Amino acid sequence: MTSSKKSTQSTSTNKDLFAIAETSGQQFWFEVNKYYDIDRLNAKEKDKITLDKILLIKQNDSISIGKPYVKNAKIELEVVTHKRGKKVIVYKMRPKKKTRRKMGHRQELTRVMVKSISIAKTTSEKVSKTQSDK
Repeated sequence: MTSSKKSTQSTSTNKDLFAIAETSGQQFWFEVNKYYDIDRLNAKEKDKITLDKILLIKQNDSISIGKPYVKNAKIELEVVTHKRGKKVIVYKMRPKKKTRRKMGHRQELTRVMVKSISIAKTTSEKVSKTQSDK
């Protein structure tokens, strides 16, 4: 067997920043500059969307876990296009009754690109520090 060399620098930069967020009743693992297909959103192409329901954010070595959501955290998305998913065939049959029904379903999807993941520092910490200095 040949051993493959992996550069630790390239793999560590890819996973330095990610977030787990809730949208459309599902949870997604978001990374910057990647696109995702989520349920259809009422937005036009090139629109900016902000997600506030962030469950977890990892930046370098720090992890922020929400109870249930992380405060002052947001993910900015850009709508790339609207599309339809793969067709799912639904076939219903009742045995010995000569009853058959074949239907198809295509889910409406929105493809989004993650532009930024950020968590803001709370202003109450800054205010309390300045008051304690007086």
